This record gives sequence, structure tokens and C-alpha cells, in this order.
Amino acid sequence: MPQQRQFLLLVVLLVGFLNTSLVLAAQDSATELVRRTTEQVLKALESRRAEVERDPSLIYGLIERQVAPHFDFRRITQGAVGQYWRQASPEQQAQLVDAFKQVLARTYARSLLSYSGQEIRYLSERPGSRPSLTTVSTEVREPGGAPIPVDYRMHNAGDGWKVYDVVINNASLVGNYRSGFATEIRQNGIDALIARLRDMNRRGQD
Repeated sequence: MPQQRQFLLLVVLLVGFLNTSLVLAAQDSATELVRRTTEQVLKALESRRAEVERDPSLIYGLIERQVAPHFDFRRITQGAVGQYWRQASPEQQAQLVDAFKQVLARTYARSLLSYSGQEIRYLSERPGSRPSLTTVSTEVREPGGAPIPVDYRMHNAGDGWKVYDVVINNASLVGNYRSGFATEIRQNGIDALIARLRDMNRRGQD
């Protein structure tokens, strides 16, 4: 599945975390949080479609203010960097998180513009090895196509459920980046990966 298509499916569900307070996040199950807020936000998105299409930059601010707080970007970045995370200094870790967050945010924003009413089904929630871990299982359905499974790996550190990985059709978002990141670090070092991510953001690439 092309990477842009994967992120479209990712956004179909993940934008559902918009406008969700931390209090409600702590009270709801992870699945109910995804279900309720997804329905609310996709409806709101459609009502603003014309405005956003005239000025796509509006989505970037929306993601930064309302989506980003519900993702654990440090844990996502740590997973993508893998074994090399501990070799990075605290400053390098912070720079990696910031640059990778921007890469993901830009991709979410572009993909969000392509949403066209795909049906979302919510399946069973699978508890993790600890009470603070869970996986929310869903399917994305399009007319004439086979359902595409999308699983959300989430954790709760006491301030509400947060996403730390997404598995689309058995392909991990974190895992998809890990190999390329590892190659860059082995060949050129951690600073080179930071520079590469920053260059991707300047150029508007994924």
C-alpha cells in the first residue's frame, strides 16, 4: 500500500482525537474515545471543507493545537529510531522528536484533505500486557474494496489515552520508518538524520 494511502487511512481515524479534553479521555475507554470524537470531528471537517481548501494552512494549526496533544511523539520517535535512541544526547533526542513530529503533521494535513467519507467500523479492544496499554481495532471500508484493518496502540500514563503506534494492514507506522532511520544513522550519524528530517520539512516531503 503506498505510503500516502496509508496515511490517508491513518488520518480517517486519528483526527477523531480533536476537541477531546483530558478529563473525558481519562473517563472513556480508548475505543469509545475514538468512536465518539471521530464522528464529531469528521462532521466538523466536512462543514469547513471549502474554507480549508481555500487555505490548506489552516489544517496545520488545527493539528498542532488539537491533535498533537493526544499523541506521544517522544515514544513514537523513540520507536522509529530504535536501538540508536540511547546513543542520542538529550538535545539530539529533543531535535529528533521535533523534526519527526513535523514530518508526521505535514503528512496528516495533506492526507486529511483527501478524506471522502470512508466507512469506519469499530471492533474489539484488546488489552495489553499492563492496564495502561491497549489496542483499539478498527476497519476502514470503501465501496467495492476489502476492509482494511487499522489498529491503534495506545497507552495511558495517567493523563488520558495517547497513541504511540498505528498498524495499518499489518504494517506499523513506527516500523515503516525504523529501517530507513537506522540506515541513515549507521552511515552518517544521528545529526545526519536530524538534518535529513529538517530538510524533508523544508521541502515538504515525506
